[in-house]
This record gives sequence, structure tokens and C-alpha cells, in this order.
Amino acid sequence: MNAVSQKQKRKQKAYSDYVKQITPTHSLPLNMLRAFVTGGGICVLGQLILGVARGRGLDTDTAGTWCSVILIFLSVLLTGLNIYPKIGQFGGAGGLVPITGFANSVAASAIEFRAEGQVFGIGCKIFTIAGPVILYGILSSWILGIIYYILKLTGVM
Repeated sequence: MNAVSQKQKRKQKAYSDYVKQITPTHSLPLNMLRAFVTGGGICVLGQLILGVARGRGLDTDTAGTWCSVILIFLSVLLTGLNIYPKIGQFGGAGGLVPITGFANSVAASAIEFRAEGQVFGIGCKIFTIAGPVILYGILSSWILGIIYYILKLTGVM
């Protein structure tokens, strides 16, 4: 019985050593720095686009719209060229949280299923990520709109 338990302990030790060897180590400060630099870089690019648009005489709302459109376009383009996934892998949440991260996730799901055809591949699978976000965004807006309407009717607001 003693020889069996010794053998089992050696196996467990070997397995623990193996797990430690193949488990990637992460540095929280380094990951936070990467996220900050990546997200900050995206925001700086957005500010540059906004500044150029305002410098061309556009009002704040129109410049903001152009900024969003250009950032989304760049995100989808870089996703198609397989560059944005590398940015997201490097920057973690810094590349996934801004509007570009949402555009990347929608474009990536469409690209992933393009082999299934235009309708069943791209047409259906593009909403794998976007669908729930759009659904809950519209639903919560609708509910808040009704609450606002009722508060207006009752004179609270």
C-alpha cells in the first residue's frame, strides 16, 4: 500500500510540475499598462479625427459622428486584414472596450462564417454578437422611455 501511495504522490507531483510549466504567467501591472496604452491610443486617434473634423468647420455633433464612423471603418478594415485581433490580444480590454472593439466583434463573426454563404453565414451569424447588444439597448431604451413618459404625465418631471 505504501509503494502505491508513493507512486501516486510522484504522479501528482509530476502533474503539478507539468501544469506550472505550461500555464502562462500574467503580470497584472503589465496587462493594465498594455490596456491603458491601447485604449489610450484609440482615444488619441479619435481625438485627432475629431480635431481635424472640427478644424474643417464641422459642428461638434457632426464631427463626433464622423469620428465614430471613421473609427468603426478602421476597426472593420483592420479586422478584415487580421490586424485588430492582434491589437486586442496585446491590449486586452483596452482594445475591446471602445467602439472599435464592438465593431471588431461584429465583423469577426461575419468573417468567421463567410464560408457558409451570404445569407446563412454572414447574414445570420453577424448578429451573434451584435444581436443581444442591440436587443437589450433597444429594450432598455423603450422601458426608460415609458418610465419617462409616465413621470411626465404625472408631473414629476
